[in-house]
Amino acid sequence: MIKVHHLDHSRSLRVLWMLEELGLPYQVVTYQRDPKTWLAPPSLREVHPLGKSPVLQDDALVLAESGAILEYLADRYDSGRQLSPELLPAQASERLRYRYWMHYAEGSAMPPLLMSLVFARVRKAPMPFFARPIARGIVDKVMKQFVGPQLTLHLQWMEHELGQSPWFAGERFTAADIQMSFPIQAAASRAGGMQAYPKLQGFLQRIEQRPAYQRASDRGGALDLGAGTA
Repeated sequence: MIKVHHLDHSRSLRVLWMLEELGLPYQVVTYQRDPKTWLAPPSLREVHPLGKSPVLQDDALVLAESGAILEYLADRYDSGRQLSPELLPAQASERLRYRYWMHYAEGSAMPPLLMSLVFARVRKAPMPFFARPIARGIVDKVMKQFVGPQLTLHLQWMEHELGQSPWFAGERFTAADIQMSFPIQAAASRAGGMQAYPKLQGFLQRIEQRPAYQRASDRGGALDLGAGTA
């Protein structure tokens, strides 16, 4: 039996969603965040030394990192390649786009989003009154001159690419769309919605209408990224 160590309001919902798309039976072990720090509980370190989620257990295998988990599930269980184009020639556009977005989600899209979260917490963190305006001034300057423009750059890029095809790899839904869901949902929660990005807004609406996504949300809990994620 496949077991998923799932942290509430986190990337691990993508793993549950992938399993639901593949129709595989699995067990969910749920962990709750600390309500003050929003961090994962120490008990996750008993599963993986880094204490992060998701972690997948499949017999003797223990695997972390959502992208690696999705690729493993596609390689081992998606024999018909309904969620990946890996049977296509190596130079095929759909296969290259699939690989790109599988890595882009965490490698390029998430860093500015995480920086935005960190600086937002610094701005609200308790500190001596005389240090507060200095800290907030630094945060506001970094957000205005670097983090904010980077977020806009990436959102515009994703919006442009979804203008070329309905899904990130091409005309059909793949695991790349599952992988890309989290940074777009995180951006929507922190950027005040997606009104300026209709293609991204449509993407979010389409994935949330998928029965497999809805089943994953029922089992793992709906995402609430407003308070930040780890």
